[in-house]
Amino acid sequence: MNDAASTGLAWLDGTITPLAEARIPITDHGLLYGDGLFEGIRILGGRVFRLDDHLARFATGARALGLALPGGIEQARAVVLETARAFGEDEAYVRLIATRGEGALGVDPATCPTPRLICIVDRIALFDPKQREEGLSLATVSLRRPPADVLDPRVKSLNYLNNVLAKREAKLRGADEALVLNVAGNVAEASVANLFCARDGELWTPPATDGALEGITRRTVLELSGELGIPARERTLGRFDLFAADEAFLTGSGAGIVPVRSLDGERIPAPGKLFLRLREAFETRAPAMGVPFRQ
Repeated sequence: MNDAASTGLAWLDGTITPLAEARIPITDHGLLYGDGLFEGIRILGGRVFRLDDHLARFATGARALGLALPGGIEQARAVVLETARAFGEDEAYVRLIATRGEGALGVDPATCPTPRLICIVDRIALFDPKQREEGLSLATVSLRRPPADVLDPRVKSLNYLNNVLAKREAKLRGADEALVLNVAGNVAEASVANLFCARDGELWTPPATDGALEGITRRTVLELSGELGIPARERTLGRFDLFAADEAFLTGSGAGIVPVRSLDGERIPAPGKLFLRLREAFETRAPAMGVPFRQ
């Protein structure tokens, strides 16, 4: 690994620059109003993990926002691979972003004629090795996940204030992560990760209709569960289901796959047997699910 690859890089306006030097105008509506969307993508074993699945979700989110991706999905794909190649490391994190672009003050998106595409590649470590082995503590936070008729949680918009404040509240209460409920009091997910729990050998995760993002790592875990013969399904969950669970864990592009050891101070066994099987399967098979970026 050379020195240049040790620092994050950003593709911006057609040029790859050191992340610390990348700048956008302050009139970009992504900054002013959270008007845009993003994808968090992993590089595993020298490949961009499930890139085409991420791009499909990115394109769907852009349509939902009425945002035209500059250069289309083909350009986004090329930019991700180019930036990953320039970064050069086998393990990294990609943040692909599309904003409405520069415009006048005021929320009217019609003042933004040119959307902006950005790609960041850098290292990421949301949790330390001890947390990854022993599990995370969760706290049920007071903020609720907005319903789909407010802002559909399946769109990874740049307006992540709900997630930020959920994480902040959990940390202020001494927990590692937040458990976020929807307005009906059912489990949505963690602040930036999907949640799974298991009971009597069956794996459950909240459906998107309860406020969960349709996570790519989540989808992979469901697929691997089928291959391993582990019954797994989407199901509405309450806090009670976690207190009654044999085990629980989180999944996400940034988080990876991490066990949960407690909720609101009540112990949950961790790491669980199903978690260990699925983590091993994921670590073994995930690199082959990626797109190589080296020429």
